[in-house]
Amino acid sequence: MPETATFAPGTPVWVDLSTGDVDASKRFYTSLFGWDAQNLGPEAGGYTMLRLRGKEVAALSPAQAPGQPTAWSVYVGSADADATAKKVRDSGGAVIAEPFDVLDAGRMAVFSDPGGAVFSVWQPGTHRGAEVAGEPGSLAWAELETRDPSAVTGFYGKVFGWGTHTSQGPVEYTEWKLGDQSVAGMMRMDAKAIPAEVPPHWLVYFGAADADAVTAKAKGLGAQVLVPPTAIPQGDMRFSVLRDPQGAVFGLLQMGHS
Repeated sequence: MPETATFAPGTPVWVDLSTGDVDASKRFYTSLFGWDAQNLGPEAGGYTMLRLRGKEVAALSPAQAPGQPTAWSVYVGSADADATAKKVRDSGGAVIAEPFDVLDAGRMAVFSDPGGAVFSVWQPGTHRGAEVAGEPGSLAWAELETRDPSAVTGFYGKVFGWGTHTSQGPVEYTEWKLGDQSVAGMMRMDAKAIPAEVPPHWLVYFGAADADAVTAKAKGLGAQVLVPPTAIPQGDMRFSVLRDPQGAVFGLLQMGHS
């Protein structure tokens, strides 16, 4: 994904972590990815920017409600958050948080798709989104984990103009397409492997130069390995899925190596 000064609306442009323990989450991710952290202060609600080589790649913030689970959120770029909210309603989704301004940084809203997966949109102001993406230590991919892909395919097509390309194999995999560009993915949740109480969700993947090494490092920092490093032969890639010490699930994606 290119730097987001030129992102196309409908592209995942930002991720942030809502956490019940800001200090612990900050220690884990700065240790894992070499990020530095800058708290933007009380006027920004304690929002903390995470930077790689001085470039903004993600953020974390205190959970907004007691008992709220620690989790990563995916933001899809929008030229008009209010118009997107209308499309969400008209297409069978739900508006969790109506569009609102975030100081002068931009305008955002929070939605859920017909399957129940929560996602956000970002209409940029001074903050365009991730300044680095698609490389180690930055956002590499976003993937919808859903129990019924057919129930949400039309929804995302209407809301963002996404098309689909589905590959058959040991596991069926769908790429969300914006024109000719693959912008995200979708997989059916395995009913046998994933407990019924786990809701559909968007999974954030960060780039890794060596998925095995970063997975081992994460484990050493207290993370739980949910899916060990695994090859994806079709794309000459390798991935893993982890749960951080505060409970947030994220993935690692190593590109260009089998």
